[in-house]
Amino acid sequence: MENQSPFPRMHVSLYVSNLAASVNFYTTFFGQAASKIKAGYAKYVLDSPSLIISFIENPSRVQANFGHLGFQVATFEEMSTRLELARTQGIVSKEEIGTSCCYAVQDKFWATDPDGIQWEVYYFHEDAEFNDPHYVMEDSSACCMPPVAEKPKVKVAEISTAVSCAPGSGCC
Repeated sequence: MENQSPFPRMHVSLYVSNLAASVNFYTTFFGQAASKIKAGYAKYVLDSPSLIISFIENPSRVQANFGHLGFQVATFEEMSTRLELARTQGIVSKEEIGTSCCYAVQDKFWATDPDGIQWEVYYFHEDAEFNDPHYVMEDSSACCMPPVAEKPKVKVAEISTAVSCAPGSGCC
């Protein structure tokens, strides 16, 4: 695979229990509206970072403790600006300034979506030779995740119920 260019955009698909609540959270978190909303389905196409993320409403497939997702920002100022905006929108579940998580010194904040999926937005300062004792736990899934927060209260939006594709058709 010599001279192969990097993938142009990452795609993530998550199951959610309440699509309307998830759309409200992610529209706030991403700062843009969904590019597609259909019955039981929503998709966001982000240019920066280059990401396609879709949500499929299926409460029985939502999984707990899968880990977390996050975005690294280029400067401390950008992290601070995003943190302040997230604070005003009421979606911050935890703030960590000057922490050593995953053997790196970072400043970060967390936002937790309606299904408990935790997102971190962080600025990386430098590598570290130690992990914050808060994160050194017997359970390996605990690294870099704040305690499960109370689910944020979100205003539920109305979503069209028009069917756009058959289940299992791969159209997402």
